[in-house]
Amino acid sequence: MDKVRRILVYVCKDRAAPQRAQFVQSITGHFMDAGDDEVEVNWSLEKNQFILYRGDRGRGIPLKRPAFCPIKHLSVTEEAAIPLDIQQRGVDVGVAVLLQTANQRILLTRRAKHLRIFPNVWVPPGGHLEPGETLLDAGLRELMEETGLKVEPEEVSPKILGLWESVYPPMLSRGLPQRHHIVIYMLLHSSLSHLKLQTSLSPSPAEVSACVWADSRLVRGIVSAVDGEDAEVRLDELANSISVSQVSAEGVLSDSTLPVTVFISRAPASGPDVERVSTGTKFALELWLRNLETPNI
Repeated sequence: MDKVRRILVYVCKDRAAPQRAQFVQSITGHFMDAGDDEVEVNWSLEKNQFILYRGDRGRGIPLKRPAFCPIKHLSVTEEAAIPLDIQQRGVDVGVAVLLQTANQRILLTRRAKHLRIFPNVWVPPGGHLEPGETLLDAGLRELMEETGLKVEPEEVSPKILGLWESVYPPMLSRGLPQRHHIVIYMLLHSSLSHLKLQTSLSPSPAEVSACVWADSRLVRGIVSAVDGEDAEVRLDELANSISVSQVSAEGVLSDSTLPVTVFISRAPASGPDVERVSTGTKFALELWLRNLETPNI
């Protein structure tokens, strides 16, 4: 039954027939000629298969993995230690929505603490692509389910910013891989300001514990805190605290603040994880900043 409900990644290279991607296979690495962590690809969604193939230079969209991607560094011994039921899962497909307001803010949500994957981490609204859905269908459904914001398909012109190869746990130091996804980051423009949208915000406490409308200044700080690196963080005179909306167990919103350090935290290489913006989200937000500068590219 599980296989019926899931859309999986298929890869196609050198005009060969698409092959289902293996759980322990690096999707990014499959398309690269060298040891880089980013490549351009094209995609299609056919018969409930999400197919990736090598894009012509300058005509594809970016597919990226972190330098510390667990699948990239998986040894033969570690691969053999992954339970068979996990190895047989394949690579799942997720859609995440970067909802841009009329005043150029992006909605980020903090995943609930009890979630099995990336708990207490900040991400855009999103979730699994389901059979029979278009990418836009999935994005709008997840946006509604997680935040209560209802957007009609005819009201938006979606733009795919990029794809992210996501593995959980995100580092081998935290354990062997349990989930492997390709996350599709989709930009949607709203004609409303974040203040207007805030009045319709009704997050699901089962999935979301807080929300923030991030402006470009905060986003620049977020993306400058590159996970796995120790370069200086770009604060641009950011305030010491950021206004957020906390979500109670009953789904009630309340105004609150969080230290700006939460949003510029890096993924720790060892020890307990921390509240932070996910590595994939940082990639997507960087693409969003580029889109603001050159929206027609």
